[in-house]
Amino acid sequence: MKFNNWLDTFVSEKGIDLDTTLEAEGPSGTNYIPLACLIDALKAAPPSEQFRIKHAIVRLDFVNAPIVPFFNHLAGAIAL
Repeated sequence: MKFNNWLDTFVSEKGIDLDTTLEAEGPSGTNYIPLACLIDALKAAPPSEQFRIKHAIVRLDFVNAPIVPFFNHLAGAIAL
């Protein structure tokens, strides 16, 4: 399964709301990023990064850790 389809399926099956607002610090200060925007950025990431992100999400899910804080962490990479 391609990363984009896998990510969409994962978010849907976990019942994570794409309208969830993530907070990330950037050079301009606090950024408020909708989860849907982060998902789009992850889908545009290079395959090597997608592989590492998927691996981290699968590991977190395996131990029943919350995923949204990890998404919040990833949002820091696109914060302006």
